[in-house]
Amino acid sequence: EILSFLAGSVLRGETSLEALLERVRETFGMESVALLERAGDVDPWTCAGSVGPRSPKRPEDADVDMPVGDHMALALSGRVLPASDRRVLAAFAAQAAVVLDRQRLQHEADQAKELAEGNRIRTALLAAVSHDLRTPLAAIKAAVSSLRSDDVAWSEEDQAELLEAIEEGADRLDHLVGNLLDMSRLQTGTVTPLIREIDLDEVVPMALGGVPEGSADLDIPETLPMVAVDPGLLERAVANLVENAVKYSPTDEPVLVSASAMANRVEVRVVDRGPGVPDEAKDRIFAPFQRYGDAPRGAGVGLGLAVARGFAEAMGGTLNAEDTPGGGLTMVLTVRAVGSLPVLATATAERQAS
Repeated sequence: EILSFLAGSVLRGETSLEALLERVRETFGMESVALLERAGDVDPWTCAGSVGPRSPKRPEDADVDMPVGDHMALALSGRVLPASDRRVLAAFAAQAAVVLDRQRLQHEADQAKELAEGNRIRTALLAAVSHDLRTPLAAIKAAVSSLRSDDVAWSEEDQAELLEAIEEGADRLDHLVGNLLDMSRLQTGTVTPLIREIDLDEVVPMALGGVPEGSADLDIPETLPMVAVDPGLLERAVANLVENAVKYSPTDEPVLVSASAMANRVEVRVVDRGPGVPDEAKDRIFAPFQRYGDAPRGAGVGLGLAVARGFAEAMGGTLNAEDTPGGGLTMVLTVRAVGSLPVLATATAERQAS
C-alpha cells in the first residue's frame, strides 16, 4: 500500500517534499526526518528539507540513514529500524530525491517565466518610449521651433494654435508617464489605498475632465448608497476607462457613464458603441501593454485598463469587460457599498483562479 501511494502520488506531482518527509516520519514512528545533500565527498552536508524537532544535520548524527546516490541521504532520528523496514525506507528515500528534483525544476521554470515576462515588459516599454512618448515630444518641439522662428510672422490665431498643440502634447506626455508610474507602483505593491466613505457623484464627474466636452454622458442617481473607496484611485480608474472608451467610440455616439446599486455593492458602468472585443480577448486586454485590434492614433501604450483594474482590486473591488447590447464594450467597475462586508475580494480571487 505504501509503495503504491509513493508511485502514484509522486508521479502525478501531488506530493511536496515536506509532505513526503512527514509521511516517512509517521510511517516509521520517528521524531524527525531530514533529506541531506552535499556537492562533493568533502563538502559539508546541507538540509534540503526536514520535519520534526532537532532534525539530523549529518547522516552520522541520525539513528537511521539511507543513502540516495553518492551525495544525498535520508536521515531519521527517534529509534533504530529493523532490517525488514529498510526496503520500504529505501523507496521513500528514492522518491524524496525525485520530489526534490521536481520542485527545483519547477522553481527554475517559474524563474524563467518571470524573466521572460520581465523581458516582454521591457521590450514593450522601449517600444512605448520610442513611439508613444516621442510622438508628443516631436509635436511640442515642432510647435516651439515654429514660434521661435524669425522667418515667419505668425498671426495671433496661428500662435494660439501652436500653443494649443504644445499644451495637448504636454497633456499626452503627462498622461502616458502617469500611467507608467502607476503601473510600476502596482507591480511593486506600493499602492496603499486610503479608504473612506464618499458619494460617487463627488468623484466620477471629475474623471470626465480628460475627454472632450460632449463625448461622455453621466448618469449617477442621487439615491445611490455611499461607497468605501480611495477617491483618488477611483477617479484615476474611471478616467482611464472613459478615455479608453472615447478613443474607440464613434464621434456621434457619446460614451455613457452610469452607476447602480446591486446588493452590497455599487457598479459603475462605462458603455461605448465601438467595435467591441471578442470573449477570448476580454481578459487579455487588462494585461500591461496590450491593445486589442487596430488601436486608434494616439491610443497610448496600452496601460490604461491594466492600471484601472489594479486600482479597482487595490480598493477591494473588481473590473471586468462585457458586451454592450447592440454592439460595443461595457466596462463594469464594482466597489463596496458602505455598510457591507468586504466580500468583493472573493470575486477577484475566483476570476484569477479561472
